[in-house]
Amino acid sequence: MKLGVFWRQIGQPMVYYPQIAKVTGGVTSAVFFCHLCQSQSLSNFQEWISITVEQMEAETSLNSSEQELARRQLKARSLLKERIVRGKSRALEFWPDLEALEKRLEDNFITPEESRASLIQVRDKTPRTIKEDKYFPVRRQAIAVQVTPNYQFSGPWESPAQLEEFQRTLLEYAKIQGYPNPSGWVFKVIDGMTKGLLSPFWDEFVAGIALGESQKVKRDWEIEPGVPYPAFEEERIQYYVSKGEPLEAAVSKARHDLRNPVMGKDLWSGFLRKCDRIADEALAANKMGVQTPYLPSSFTERQEITKETVMQKLAAVNPQFSKEASGSDSPNERILAAEEKAADEKDNKSASDVPPLATLQEMCQTAIGRSLVTKQIAEHPEWGYKIVDGNVVDSIPF
Repeated sequence: MKLGVFWRQIGQPMVYYPQIAKVTGGVTSAVFFCHLCQSQSLSNFQEWISITVEQMEAETSLNSSEQELARRQLKARSLLKERIVRGKSRALEFWPDLEALEKRLEDNFITPEESRASLIQVRDKTPRTIKEDKYFPVRRQAIAVQVTPNYQFSGPWESPAQLEEFQRTLLEYAKIQGYPNPSGWVFKVIDGMTKGLLSPFWDEFVAGIALGESQKVKRDWEIEPGVPYPAFEEERIQYYVSKGEPLEAAVSKARHDLRNPVMGKDLWSGFLRKCDRIADEALAANKMGVQTPYLPSSFTERQEITKETVMQKLAAVNPQFSKEASGSDSPNERILAAEEKAADEKDNKSASDVPPLATLQEMCQTAIGRSLVTKQIAEHPEWGYKIVDGNVVDSIPF
């Protein structure tokens, strides 16, 4: 084939400028941009260039993936505008921004003298280059949040001393409420106030009332905030007892249910319905001559169970174990401490001071007392006592 025929059949050459490739993102985007500029110069500089993907590939040999990459790089640098042609799904209109290209070329242009000076300045340093990937673009590091130096809390308090007192009051309240991280909770409250959030705890602190008092809500099923009607609470406790729960677990679950506003409201509605039904049955029984109609056990008035009432009953069962016998909070610990104290006193006495048989028999009524009496009898055989079938008897009958 002759050279002239070859050049005529091979088509039009595509020329790109290396300096343009540096500011457009690569050779692919430079070829794409230069071809749009050439097409625009042949038609009109004031018109958009309408071209399909197939036409661009036929004229530049850039496939669809390469065209997509070039468009993305040019649009990211504000060098290309595009829009869809109405009525043609495969055609797009492009506008190459020559003014933006000119500005980028001016900013990127470096004279040989400047280039030589910059190389001398960084000759001891290895220049770092960032490799661009068309599928995984480089992500810039997020700008760190600026923090004001010597930051201090600012809020409605008038002095640092008042703020410190408020913190201590909040900390004591958090400990009483049983929060898992009292100091962290205090920080959240005060930090929220510095950001403009209202805190009822501050209003209570300034007013001189206990924290949390103004935030208590009295529900319909409560005689006072947090205290439900005794019959209502007892009814829920008996429900869990009937399910086979131990009494301690039944009390805990019942009170947990009644502290839930939604669940407590539903249970209260059902309890009122039950009370209404029981009242109707009682009125019907009265009309039939029944003087004392049946009422559930939960409606029976009961004395409030407190630590003092429990200790009084224990002292009535065994007079030796009074409330003053020990400073321990647990009744079992009080009993054990009293028994140990009694044992120490017996050890200090002479061997002739033998405890009465009735006293030892009374102490054997409890498991702890029985263990202590067994130990004392083994240590003092001169007392003349022994244990038979769990009871203390005289080993010397005469």
